[in-house]
This record gives sequence, structure tokens and C-alpha cells, in this order.
Amino acid sequence: MQPERDIATRLSILWIGAMALVAAAVSAPSSAAETPWSRIDTVAAGRPEAIGGPSNGCLRGASELPPAGEGFVSIRRHRNRFYGHPHTLEFIQEVARAISQRTGDLIMIGDLAQPRGGRMASSHVSHQNGLDVDIWLTLAESARQAWNETPEARDPPTMVAASQAEIGPHWGPEQRFLIKTAAEHPKVDRILVNPVIKRSLCRSEGEAAWLRRLRPWWGHDAHMHVRLKCPSDSTECQQQAPVPPGSGCGSQLDWWFSEEARSPSGSYSSRPKPQPPATCRQILNAS
Repeated sequence: MQPERDIATRLSILWIGAMALVAAAVSAPSSAAETPWSRIDTVAAGRPEAIGGPSNGCLRGASELPPAGEGFVSIRRHRNRFYGHPHTLEFIQEVARAISQRTGDLIMIGDLAQPRGGRMASSHVSHQNGLDVDIWLTLAESARQAWNETPEARDPPTMVAASQAEIGPHWGPEQRFLIKTAAEHPKVDRILVNPVIKRSLCRSEGEAAWLRRLRPWWGHDAHMHVRLKCPSDSTECQQQAPVPPGSGCGSQLDWWFSEEARSPSGSYSSRPKPQPPATCRQILNAS
């Protein structure tokens, strides 16, 4: 097995284990699911700074995404996950403005980070340092429509067909435009999308340079997970390993549709959670 496939296999195993942990957290009583970070409802004072990595970090001086603005609406705000580094909010506003000018519709923004970042009680292992944001691929005609039609238990529709092999009927030019606009933004490091979405775009776009930033990952069939680069003034931010060169449309992508990918061998073993950066411990305990 090629090294790239070996890495993807291990990632698949980790993903299955992570999903099991998420399911357990969701089914557990809310008090048991809380983390020290999820109990904090105030931003840490100081200049904005993303600290640590997306899966082991925190956030100082976070900005709050408004409930709605030009071209966007923030949904499920009861989760209190609408905070991010200012770069993240600037990215959202710029992509939203492009959508608004093209369609007059709104992009629906899901989770960003908690007020001080850190580990969430459910749904995500990442989203910890204020540089991640989930953007639903379905557009809304109004903020009220988005709030009414996307309660906690009702996700927007998937873009993947029931066969899990081809793109579905809800996919269209606006979804392509949204993903392309995000992928071409200079602040973006990578975007996680369902392998079916990546393959569909590879077929329609050829070897377009922006496809490189689209990384196939299970789930992500109704939304894309955007991760930004570390801001230059966030000296304690830990940048993820670079995206491999090329469009990612060849054999690397084919693997995700193999039997090996659908049924990875091995078992997921729980690993100790890494210790957060020392600065994060200070931010967690700050008044």
C-alpha cells in the first residue's frame, strides 16, 4: 500500500473512533458532556491571537460573528460557537458579499469557535483556535427562513446522492461558486468536503489550481469545513502540515471510493488528550 493510502487508512480509522466518541458525547447527559471551555461565556481580553492547533488550541481576543449581515446568517447560536479570530470573520464577510452580489441569497454559517476556543462538548475535535468555520452549502433566502428551517435536529439537505457515489439533486452552480470562492481566498489553508463533491468538481474543473485546497473527508456532504492559515501575528499558532502538491484529483482521490476506504481495517484505540499550550491554560483560568 502506498504511503498516501496508508495515511488515509489511518485517518479513516481515527475518524470512525472520533465519530463514536461524538455519539457518546451527544447521548450523554449535558453535564457529563461539558468541558471547561464550553462552560466559559466570555472572551479572553487581549489582542486577537490564535494559539495552538485546530485540535489542541485556544483563542484570545476573539471577535463575535453577528447573527446576520450582508450575505450571511449565523444559525444555531444557542451553541455559543460564533466566535473567531478577526481573520475568520473577515473571510466570512468577504465570501458572503460575493454570494450576495451574485444571487441575493445568504450563506448559512454554522460553528466557529467558543468564546475562548478550546475543546467543545460535542460535534467537533477541531474548531479550537478560532480559524475553523462550517459553511452550509444550501443558501437561504432570508435570515428568518434559515433560523426557522435549521433547528438543532434538522440539517440542510445533503449534496450527495443516496448511493453515496454521485452528486445529488441539490447540487448546482451556486454550490460550485460558493466552494470555489472560498477555496480561492488567500487566507484559506484547506477545505474539507465529501469525496463525492471533490470528485464532481475534479470532473468539471479539470486541474484548476483551487482544487488543491479541497481535501476529501467523510461526512461534509451538506457543509464545508474551512480552515484558515495561521495569522502572521499569532506567533503561537501551529500551522497544519502543508497540503500536498497537485489538484488531488488522481489516485489519491480514487482511494476514497475503494472497498479499503469504506471498510478500513484495524481498531481505534483511545489516546490521551494532548496537553494544551501553556498559554491556553492561562486563558482558560483568566477572569
